[in-house]
Amino acid sequence: MEYCIFTEPHLGASYDDQLAFAQAAERHGFTGFFRSDHYLYEGGPGLPGPTDAWTTLAALARETRRIRLGTLVSPVTFRHPGILAIQVAQVDAMSHGRVELGLGAGWFGREHEAYGIPFPPRRFDLLEEQLAIVQGLWATPVGERFSFHGAHYALTDAPALPKPVQDPVPLIIGGGGPRRTPDLVARHATEYNLGFPTDAEIVERIGNLHAACERAGRDPGSVKLSIAMSTIAGPDEATIARRAGRIGRTVEQVRDGVNIVGDAAEIAERIDVYRSHGIERVYFQLLDNQDVEHVDYLGEAVLPALPR
Repeated sequence: MEYCIFTEPHLGASYDDQLAFAQAAERHGFTGFFRSDHYLYEGGPGLPGPTDAWTTLAALARETRRIRLGTLVSPVTFRHPGILAIQVAQVDAMSHGRVELGLGAGWFGREHEAYGIPFPPRRFDLLEEQLAIVQGLWATPVGERFSFHGAHYALTDAPALPKPVQDPVPLIIGGGGPRRTPDLVARHATEYNLGFPTDAEIVERIGNLHAACERAGRDPGSVKLSIAMSTIAGPDEATIARRAGRIGRTVEQVRDGVNIVGDAAEIAERIDVYRSHGIERVYFQLLDNQDVEHVDYLGEAVLPALPR
């Protein structure tokens, strides 16, 4: 089992906040530090404002040594695939091969409107072409050229440089769609992230993936299964209530039977449920970007109690 810290910096986080989380996660032995890729939060002031995901990860690549770094997930609307391939390859080199790319269709229309980013209706078509382009650029042998002519993107005789350190760079696709998402996972992804499902939805989504792998002729065991879940951890109910209050929720709201909530023993019991479904990686989503002590508690008290 692998365990990652997952943050939402658009809710309000400076680069230094993210650095503190990433370095704490590394110090405690977590597998990875991942962040969302958003530019807008409308539930509050959002101070100090948004940070760019790949700019942040580039800096973290030079200020960490072991922990894996990535997005969960970058929307295809934010970056041209040719540029994205260069950015990710460069950050992979800067980190000496520790990058993972989560790529998705994007969903937050208001965010695009706020920053003048086009938000076309058929974004799954963009995702399919971006996956082909990014992977095609990285797979093209040095000295050869890569061309692609699709409905949305055209590349002609690209030198397909630079190359990432990893071959291949782990590629994460997530979502709960019954057909198209699992088909893209089966054809392109290293990892399928089930998102934030109920227990019943876990079974359903894994079944959809297995059916997609059968259609694609791929062994479903070659796809890493992961789950992301909002997490409120603490040694007692008073700490849990305080952490829930910091993100504008009550204990009753966070203890909804889906979120990861509780002390080390309670969280270990929840992780055992995920493992019983074949899930291999868990992303602990932490929504208070200034509470680095939350990472410390997870690392010191919870992580040693979890199956490895």
